[in-house]
Amino acid sequence: YQGPEINSPLGITVLGNKVIVSQSPYVWVFTDENGDDKADKKEILFQGIGGDQHDHGVHAFVFGPDGKLYFNMGNEGKQLLDKNGKPVLSQDGVPIDAKNYKQGLVFRCDEDGSNVEVLGQNFRNNFELAVDSYGTMWQSDNDDDGNKGTRINYVMPYGNYGYTDEITAAGWQSNRTNIEADTSKRHWHLNDPGSIPNLLQTGSGSPTGMIVYEGNLLPDIFQNQMIHCEPGHNVVRSYPVTNDGAGYKAKIQNVVKGARDQWFRPADVCAAPDGSIFIADWYDPGVGGHQAGDQLKGRVYRVAPKGKAYTLPKFDFTSTQGAIEALQNPNVSVRYLAFKALQKMGDSAIPALENLYTNSDNQRMKARAFWLLAKSIKGEKYIDEAAKNENADFRIMALRATLLNKKNIVTLVAKLANDENKQVLRECALSLRYDNSPEASSLLAGLAMKHDGKDRWYLEALGLGANKKSDAFFDEYLKINPKPTSDLAGKDIVWRTRSAKVYPLLASLVNDPAQNLTDKLRYFRAFDFINAPGKSEILLNILNGKDKEQTQINQYALNHMEADFVKKSPQAKSALLQLINKMPDNEDFTSLVDKYSIEEAKPRLLNLVSSMKGPGSGMISARSLVNLPGGVGLIQNVIAGKDENLARNSLEALRWVGNTNAVNLIKNAALNPKLSEKIRSAAFQYLGNSGEGETIELNLLKANKIPKQYIASAVQSLNGSWKKSVREQARQFLGDSKSVDGKKLPSINELSRMTSVDKNGEAVFKANCIICHQNGKEGIDFGPNLSAIGDKLTKEAMLDAIIYPDNGINFGYEGWEILMKDGSTQVGIIASK
Repeated sequence: YQGPEINSPLGITVLGNKVIVSQSPYVWVFTDENGDDKADKKEILFQGIGGDQHDHGVHAFVFGPDGKLYFNMGNEGKQLLDKNGKPVLSQDGVPIDAKNYKQGLVFRCDEDGSNVEVLGQNFRNNFELAVDSYGTMWQSDNDDDGNKGTRINYVMPYGNYGYTDEITAAGWQSNRTNIEADTSKRHWHLNDPGSIPNLLQTGSGSPTGMIVYEGNLLPDIFQNQMIHCEPGHNVVRSYPVTNDGAGYKAKIQNVVKGARDQWFRPADVCAAPDGSIFIADWYDPGVGGHQAGDQLKGRVYRVAPKGKAYTLPKFDFTSTQGAIEALQNPNVSVRYLAFKALQKMGDSAIPALENLYTNSDNQRMKARAFWLLAKSIKGEKYIDEAAKNENADFRIMALRATLLNKKNIVTLVAKLANDENKQVLRECALSLRYDNSPEASSLLAGLAMKHDGKDRWYLEALGLGANKKSDAFFDEYLKINPKPTSDLAGKDIVWRTRSAKVYPLLASLVNDPAQNLTDKLRYFRAFDFINAPGKSEILLNILNGKDKEQTQINQYALNHMEADFVKKSPQAKSALLQLINKMPDNEDFTSLVDKYSIEEAKPRLLNLVSSMKGPGSGMISARSLVNLPGGVGLIQNVIAGKDENLARNSLEALRWVGNTNAVNLIKNAALNPKLSEKIRSAAFQYLGNSGEGETIELNLLKANKIPKQYIASAVQSLNGSWKKSVREQARQFLGDSKSVDGKKLPSINELSRMTSVDKNGEAVFKANCIICHQNGKEGIDFGPNLSAIGDKLTKEAMLDAIIYPDNGINFGYEGWEILMKDGSTQVGIIASK
């Protein structure tokens, strides 16, 4: 099939005579009804997903060992509508949209698209889900480029994976209590209660397609492991996994590396019916940014041991034995046909399935037989047997199959609640998430007593199991452990529990002199995740402590109170004023000023604005000051004063604020003939550094209202605009211009053959890139970090990005202009919503 609506599919899944094609905003099902390999019917399975052909939209579907379809979508998916355009409801009974679930999502559904469940959320751009024969899910996720935070995840059912703040949806860059020191970990809110750990963080890159390879043709190290494409680093990798408590750990093992060819961009991988693997190579000088340098070529590779030519096995899906053999094939499409054939055979297939389940030496083949047996008329018998199996993966499958068959999970969890395997206990906790019976809360409390204070995977599983019944769970837990803060394990449970019943316990930990400040920050952060009355009253009592670090403790206590409560409480307001007088001049200080509109801080803010430069403390202080009553007048007096250094510093601080008050201060200075040429020139240079300011400055140029001596400063200001049209219009006011030597610029290919000069590149970076990007520690952390960009882009792609910087804009870094209620505009990237 070929049609204009299929122009950028991100997933193709072959299920017999049906092919599922994933391309936002649609998921299509093509059907070949007469066996000629041409589509006779095209239907919509889902729709309304993200923007047209967006790579952060819907990705490939995968047929699972349990007969379900698994799929995912990135953080531009936003919603899921059915074939009729109606909202799809999740297992929580709510529409699957950005209001109820965050960012990238993981799903499971029936083959016809019914019974959709959300199995994970808050990813950024999670490409293709991989499901092994036990029903365990794995996938990769892409960070905001430049932050070395790409990751591989074990997808713990129902988990939050921390791309944005779970409660407020704030972006990962936003300041928060107990913020992670390492950017790659900060990216995923890993210090927050409720964020699932990452299996493996793989640094920079652009991760895409993945499988779990369950064949035996490739070397042992790759068997039963993930195989994954990383086009950003020109490599296909495997991640051999080992058990680690209730979770897993992994390492990196390359399969294919483009050592000599940086254009090798492996985008997807699949297992062939003979056990070899196929790799789809996008073949391009760069990756990401919605840009393609080469639209004509692509390659497909086959990887196999030397001398193993490709052979396609013959399959007989009409006989029981033939279907049993096909069920064991490494290719998922073959397994689908075998599964459907055996399911259609019904009871007559049970003896052959029993034979595979009982006699196979391969645990994963036994698992494939189990899923069919669990769905049969004797299903409960096989689930009971699996629950007693010496292999922990089978005990886990027993729990999963019980939920899938909608049977009573409490009875089985009670049998497995004392299992010696931590992963089985993890699954017990997760299985109880939607059971609100008293028995479920009691069982969870018992499982919580098995936490050792060291296993974050297990702690998060307990939290997911208890989240919908936190009060009932914690009541049961206190019956068993009435003094939970006496050991590390109990403190963990208090930290992770989402119940107002833990407020006094969190306060006691914050007041405990035996706790170091780092631990106290952890418990302060836990207050943010409990939405119940009484929080501010508890925090108010903390202000009376006698801790040696009481000033910092008071700062965090006030930061976590509700603003209205502080304004109405004389005790809290007094403590707040005492606190800010002791605080250093930093973002924590201005954050409190902003939150509580502290007018008493105006003189101090004014000093910071006039004495500090640039987009750091000066800008932050200027933003706070212009929003306070009388703040604009104070800055205006400094700009009009006799000290030109203070005036220029104030203008430089204002340039990055961008609201109407700040823009008007700069404009009035630029147009004020009473001010010196030095100050006016600076004002014209800074006016165009905001959305509203650039519009004003461009209109002044067009109206010939900028004196000749300031035109160059104005054009320089507008040359940093996000909008190409603004830059081009502004440059016209400088007249004709040529390159330095008067020659035509060479082509990208000619440039790539030349020898680079470091100091020239450094000059280009400082003149053009530093306003939005960092290289090492130099520059502004706004757009993607460029420190490791040479590992991702070829020389040609690098030169193209330098000369034509807006040819490719990475998702999340597009410029947005927002019209405010007061008529002003703001320009920037959207950090969070």
